[in-house]
Amino acid sequence: MRRVCVFAASSGRIPSRYKDAAHDLGFRLAHAGSTVVFGGGSHGCMGALADGALAAGGHVVGIMPVFMREREWAHPGVTDWVWTEDLSERQREMLKGTDALVTLPGGCGTLEEVAEVLTLKRLGLFHGRIILLNQDGFWDPLVAWLDRAIAEAFMEPAHRHLWVVVPNVAAAMAALATPK
Repeated sequence: MRRVCVFAASSGRIPSRYKDAAHDLGFRLAHAGSTVVFGGGSHGCMGALADGALAAGGHVVGIMPVFMREREWAHPGVTDWVWTEDLSERQREMLKGTDALVTLPGGCGTLEEVAEVLTLKRLGLFHGRIILLNQDGFWDPLVAWLDRAIAEAFMEPAHRHLWVVVPNVAAAMAALATPK
C-alpha cells in the first residue's frame, strides 16, 4: 500500500495497550514503505502512530483543522501538513489518494469518521480497503450493529464485504498486503 490513512483516538488517558498497538502499526507501515496519513494529533493513539512511523523513518502526513493547531494539538515531529478549515474538510483531505484505511479503537470522532467512509464506500465514492482493527474486541458492538443492519435489510448482504475486521496489528498488515 502506498498511502494508508489511519483513524485513531487522540485521548492520552486510554490504556497503554492501544497506544502500543498504534505505535507498532505506524512503525510497520513506515517500514513497509507506506505513507501514513492521520489526524495530526500528538497524544493518544494518534501520537503513538506518528511516533512509530517516524521512528522507522517513514513519511507521515498530518491533516488537521486550523483551530486544533491553534490549541497546540499538532504532533511536533510531523513535517508534512495539510491544514483545513474544519473537520469535514479534514476527512475529505485524509481520504484523498488513500489506498486503504485502518481504524484503531477510538471514541465518537473515530466512530463518525469510519461511519462516513463506510457510507462513501457503499455509494462507490471510496474505493480503498477499510480495516477495523478490533483489538480486544473493541469494535464488536459496531460489527454486531452492521450485521443487524444487514439482517434487517437496512443494508444489502453484499455490503458485508465493505470492511475487514482483524484482531491485531499483524493481521492488519496481512490484510493490507492481500490483494482486494
